[in-house]
Amino acid sequence: MTGKSEHPPVRYWLVMPAAGSGRRFGHPLPKQYAPLCGRTVIEWALAPFVADARCAGVVVAIAAADTHWELIAARLPGVAVAPGGAARSDSVRSALLTLAGRASFDDWVLVHDAARPCLSAADRDHLLQKLCGHALGGLLATKAADTLKRAAQDLSVAMTLDRTDLWRALTPQMFRYGPLCAALDAAKALARTPSDEAQAFEWLGERPALIEGSAANLKVTSLSDLALAEALLAARRSSP
Repeated sequence: MTGKSEHPPVRYWLVMPAAGSGRRFGHPLPKQYAPLCGRTVIEWALAPFVADARCAGVVVAIAAADTHWELIAARLPGVAVAPGGAARSDSVRSALLTLAGRASFDDWVLVHDAARPCLSAADRDHLLQKLCGHALGGLLATKAADTLKRAAQDLSVAMTLDRTDLWRALTPQMFRYGPLCAALDAAKALARTPSDEAQAFEWLGERPALIEGSAANLKVTSLSDLALAEALLAARRSSP
């Protein structure tokens, strides 16, 4: 949106679902508005995009009862707002509707979580570079590193899973505007709620690309995650 880029021109739009209440977060504020290193979590999440000249525009989907966005909106000029929905996919679709008439069918759209404040510019650029010529699109992800257990109903270990082919899905997820709208609409028509954009395409028989990213691109879901994000951002600021 602003600034200069040394990268090849890859025009994209940024959509951010931010209508969650974060009831389990353990903080008086929704997690996306929690203070973090002098900003809010959502401001850090938006920063890699609002500073990128390749970003054609940003839309944030917020809840109807949200009273916090207006307190930071003045610090985010040019960021549009769409009404949030009951599920993540509803919020994303609402934000995409806001782009109707501005985004073309083949324009790239990046969907990024409001609670991921530690996305690096390097990971953003890696995703854009790897997918700019891809037929479908894909998402940042990390290989599963921990031993994974499947739990029985009584929370005993039922079995250990083979993690060889398992990845943790991250964001941004990057797909073209028209196909993304169609994939979400197809899921909605079948009363299905995808957990992320990639799953909506998987249900259509598509195979989104996995682009390896950094595990530091964490999602803030607890106060301990917030503390870890603070440490990561502080370390990034102090590094030469």
